[in-house]
Amino acid sequence: MMMMEDALRDYAQHNTDAARLITDLVAQIRPRQAGDTDHAVYAIQALCHVLTSDPDKAGLLRDAIVSMLGGRKPISLYVDSGIQPNSGFFTELWRRIGHKLLPDAINPAYLKDLFVQIFSKHGDENWIAAVPDEIWLQLVHALRFHEVPPGQVAECQKSLLDSAQVLSYRLAASGLEPELIRNHPEIEYHDSPFITQSVELQALLAMPLEKQHDVGHILVMLDQCREVIAKIRRNSSQTGTSVRLTFLLQRMSQQARRLEHLLGIIKLVRSESDAGAAMVQLFKTLVSSERHKNDVRQHFRENVELMALRVTENASRTGEHYITETRSEYFRLMRSAMGAGVIIALMTMLKIIAGKHHYAPLTEAILFSLNYGLGFALIHILHFTVATKQPAMTAAAIAASIDAGDRKNKNLDKLVMIVAQTFRSQTIAILGNVMMAVPVAMLVGWLILTMTGAHFITPEKAHQLLDANDPFHSGAVFYAAIAGVCLFLAGLIAGYHDNLAVYNKIPQRLRALGWLEWLIGPARLDRVARYVENNLGALAGNFYFGCMLGGMSGLGVLLGAPIDIRHIAFASAFTGYSFVALDFMFSWQVLVTAVLGIWLIGTTNLVVSFSLALYVAMKSRKVTFAQWRLLLRTLAKRFIQNPALFLLPPKREVPAAEPLQAEAIVDDPARTDKPQAH
Repeated sequence: MMMMEDALRDYAQHNTDAARLITDLVAQIRPRQAGDTDHAVYAIQALCHVLTSDPDKAGLLRDAIVSMLGGRKPISLYVDSGIQPNSGFFTELWRRIGHKLLPDAINPAYLKDLFVQIFSKHGDENWIAAVPDEIWLQLVHALRFHEVPPGQVAECQKSLLDSAQVLSYRLAASGLEPELIRNHPEIEYHDSPFITQSVELQALLAMPLEKQHDVGHILVMLDQCREVIAKIRRNSSQTGTSVRLTFLLQRMSQQARRLEHLLGIIKLVRSESDAGAAMVQLFKTLVSSERHKNDVRQHFRENVELMALRVTENASRTGEHYITETRSEYFRLMRSAMGAGVIIALMTMLKIIAGKHHYAPLTEAILFSLNYGLGFALIHILHFTVATKQPAMTAAAIAASIDAGDRKNKNLDKLVMIVAQTFRSQTIAILGNVMMAVPVAMLVGWLILTMTGAHFITPEKAHQLLDANDPFHSGAVFYAAIAGVCLFLAGLIAGYHDNLAVYNKIPQRLRALGWLEWLIGPARLDRVARYVENNLGALAGNFYFGCMLGGMSGLGVLLGAPIDIRHIAFASAFTGYSFVALDFMFSWQVLVTAVLGIWLIGTTNLVVSFSLALYVAMKSRKVTFAQWRLLLRTLAKRFIQNPALFLLPPKREVPAAEPLQAEAIVDDPARTDKPQAH
């Protein structure tokens, strides 16, 4: 308290800069630890006591604050702080990175820059937000702002009005963006709320001063603006989205919120009501915005999550096809996986042939990538299933099921059933891949031996392949984790290209190609366009996944780093070729090690890709499931009671058991675009 009084006394005696006084007082209030809110509360209450007991000191601090608000160009703080610029996502990203490395030059003529100096410590936004509004209101009332001369009040109000006008113009201009009109063409046929709110604000400013507190109609227009933005976001699950559209909608939402906040303060001040609470909220928002203006993580979080939602929703719809409920679906999936196992055995053969020529690393990586990429694309075209492609898709479907339903109580029984269905579906898909990849590889090796009289691979190469899958004496498990990351990325790529096909209207544009219609005919062109619409994401995901698998070892050679991949289906096929090359003359320890290696590789593939996909899917939906322990306990109990449920579907669907309820914490409760899983 004494240091606060000294700062105020020094300011009165030497007439120092107002910004210096406020900086010194904030330094006295600031706790040593950002989480020590009690210290900040005590310091603010001590300052309130000083100001209340000595009106002259209250007048000094009040005049310092008002002089800063009126004389330090505050408009840029009100209209720019916490609002995305119109420069675009990537331009803003590089700006933030650049300003992280080399901070901005401070111009004391602007209040925005003074905020950086006053609240300069890391964590300032945390303790300021943590201090209750009631404590800040005590400080506002202790400063007696009602005693500010009318001329200074008018100057501050003019800054707020000018800021509201700038925001209104910017919001109206954003409402005319072609990207927005393309996704909401109704704006062209009806009065745009983005334009109307600007017209209403201009009419308000033209009114006499005593009537300028009537901002109700403008607030209605801003509500309509938010409804349009929310509708475009909901529709983007069908019409697709882009980085530019996501960034544009984010900026417009921020502009509408800030404009509503400023108009609320103007309304309260003009009607001579207590605007302290609204001012405190604006103060907290501005401090937080300025502290995070160069935060790269926040930039990603605010924009990428919205786009990731569309990507994972596409993956969720695909993932439902990988979750079997009935026995007919279960065995159909097994047959599909067996077909993929045949193709994988042949892909493995082509890789071994390419490897025998010992091409340059780059050439070898290209050949391996094309072999895997085209092979996985062929598997999809033939409607076969690669087991490890499932987790990235099914995780999104499970996240969608968590997101759906009641906000307060989640039916764990339904979620347990989906997890059981997913587990048995992935298990049979893995078995289908492996139980065909191994015998087909053996058959190919035996046929080559019969026709040529020589083994397809040498015994030395066979030992190398078996050693490469040894979980104890090689990096097989680590390399399997790298393959799991590739699987996760392939799921995102598939969802991205599905979104791309819808957003860029690729099927419609294909139908408009005159030369292609002349070449294959209208009917066949229509079938091609429909196929691209429904399968572009899957084809792209499979092809890029193959390229990542094929190019990873080449990347390791290029970087001189231990980077490689292990995939359960290919590890199984390599084991089959190796056993034939050794004429099945190996010890039981070799067999056990090979089986254990295949099992660990497959488990790692699944766990890594599923965990990453589930994390991203839940983050994109802003869903936090609070009762993981209860879910795991329920799963264990259900597995003990009925282990067959996790391995084989019932002959017919059994009625659901009594629901087990768990609480879940879900952010963003206003969202209504909830995809339903099953």
